[in-house]
Amino acid sequence: MQDACALALTKWPVEGVPSSPRGWLIGVARHKALDRLRREARRVRLEVVAIREWPGTADEPCGLAGTVATADAELALIFMCCHPALDPEARIALTLRCVCGLATADIAAAFVVPEPTLAQRLVRAKRKVRQAGIRLRPPDRDDLPRRLATVLRVIYLVYTQGHMAAAGPNLIRGALCEQAIRLARALAALIPDEPEVTGLLALLLITDARRAARISDTGDLVPLGCQDRDRWDAAKVAEGTVLLEQALTAGRPGPHQLHAAIAACHVQPETDWREISALYSELARYEPTAVTEANRAVAVAMAEGPAAGLAILDSLGMRLARWPQFHIARAELLRMTGRTGEAITAFRRALDLPLPRPERTFLQERINELRDARDT
Repeated sequence: MQDACALALTKWPVEGVPSSPRGWLIGVARHKALDRLRREARRVRLEVVAIREWPGTADEPCGLAGTVATADAELALIFMCCHPALDPEARIALTLRCVCGLATADIAAAFVVPEPTLAQRLVRAKRKVRQAGIRLRPPDRDDLPRRLATVLRVIYLVYTQGHMAAAGPNLIRGALCEQAIRLARALAALIPDEPEVTGLLALLLITDARRAARISDTGDLVPLGCQDRDRWDAAKVAEGTVLLEQALTAGRPGPHQLHAAIAACHVQPETDWREISALYSELARYEPTAVTEANRAVAVAMAEGPAAGLAILDSLGMRLARWPQFHIARAELLRMTGRTGEAITAFRRALDLPLPRPERTFLQERINELRDARDT
């Protein structure tokens, strides 16, 4: 529709306003949309061909592009797009948008920033690629370590957007989860001795094992503590656990191994919240972010009491004001401390932000329960 409006601004002053402006705009927009769909349908095939035909180095006839493309063409594109000349956040956002196909709104939710802010980052990144003449080519073996951390982050964010949709009718987008696991497996096959790569695959498998139990037969959200463990995928848990142990024995810890260890704690018969709290404290050394601290706060609350966790959340101020999970966590801890009115307010703040429909329904039910309990 934006394209149609832009075309109208150039055509109508010259050719005159059509008799049915609305019909003209709808018709042009429809044709523009069909053109875009046709281009997108051809894009992946052409990109795969381009990767496979990319010339290798003298020492490596097929080059890294050929090696990666043999396992997964999309992974090769991710390596190409994660260029070290771009700022880390810019290269991640650009790769998620241009290679992985995530919408700008999804990427903004992953970075916990407003959508217009993320859109400007994408514009600046594309401008830098164009103006600086950056050639997006596959890295050689020596350049691989400089890009690996970004590639791992891209795959992780693809999975998180599938595991918990930013908005829309569904809580889970299974296609994105499968896409991320496929990419992680291809990367593990390419670099089998890197513990962070193994750790990422372990994390995705252990987390994804709970996918079927996170939604009821009626499509409602089921919290972790209420999930039917018989619906968990035992094979994925077992494979992920073995991979995690393999990664940890290398003695080179990293953030994805720590995330995987936390996920492994959640699938134990008894959840050790003190262990999870300690793991989040260690994770903060690698990812010193407000999101990490908020997650640690929940673990502290479960281990030491809601007041302790709430104090940590409140110390974060407004840094996570755009992240619905922050308000949900505060609301739950406020509810546990008996501060019903404040809990309702926190739940409503979460509802003011984009959320998938099952989670919105769950939060509204929470509000109704609290209101009923307060009024009786």
